[in-house]
Amino acid sequence: MSRTTRLFQLMQALRSLPSPATAQGLADEMGVSIRTIYRDIDSLRGLGAVIDGEAGFGYTLIEDAALPPLGFEPEELEALVLGLREVMVVGDPALAQAANAALAKLKARLPSAQANRLQHAVLTAQRWERPPEPGIDASVLRKAVWDERRIHFSYSDAEGAKTRREVDPLSIVYMQMSSCLFAWCHLRKDYRVFRLDRMQDLEVLDASFRPNRVRMLREYMEILRHQDAEH
Repeated sequence: MSRTTRLFQLMQALRSLPSPATAQGLADEMGVSIRTIYRDIDSLRGLGAVIDGEAGFGYTLIEDAALPPLGFEPEELEALVLGLREVMVVGDPALAQAANAALAKLKARLPSAQANRLQHAVLTAQRWERPPEPGIDASVLRKAVWDERRIHFSYSDAEGAKTRREVDPLSIVYMQMSSCLFAWCHLRKDYRVFRLDRMQDLEVLDASFRPNRVRMLREYMEILRHQDAEH
């Protein structure tokens, strides 16, 4: 294996392994010695990679846009195109526009042969019935989820009954026929699913539920798995 190939593979290992990645874990993943990992980390830093951490603690790759992009395998490109085109179809307007921009940026930074393969990918996504558009600004909702900020909104159920909800937003899930918010509802004192097209008058509150979002989401997903198994 050439040194250049090994450095590219180390970058990929830093991206894929849980952070911080230990030198031993990287060495096992790469099939090299720990001493080689230390040398290669120093080499990547010298080339401009921003890698946080140190020996005995672990390493985290902080992506740097100044670095040249890695090449992709043909099926990796097809997967990227399919995923981004699916977002263009099922995502809210802001997310669909972002997916289109991401595809254009990806094409611009790829070598010409791979850019041509991306442009003429054999996979695409099509929905004859698009999910209904959200009743709120989904980009504001996404930021509230990421920031772990409690939100307030009006909600209409399937029968049209309206309530005012205050929830801890956990995740936005794009389902077959609708986009939904998984959340902890303070009105019902339980986890609930809310369709984005039935939400209105979104307000982001000052109250924070950090750092509980990941734990709560895992807990809810486990509840859903048990419910699915019972049926």
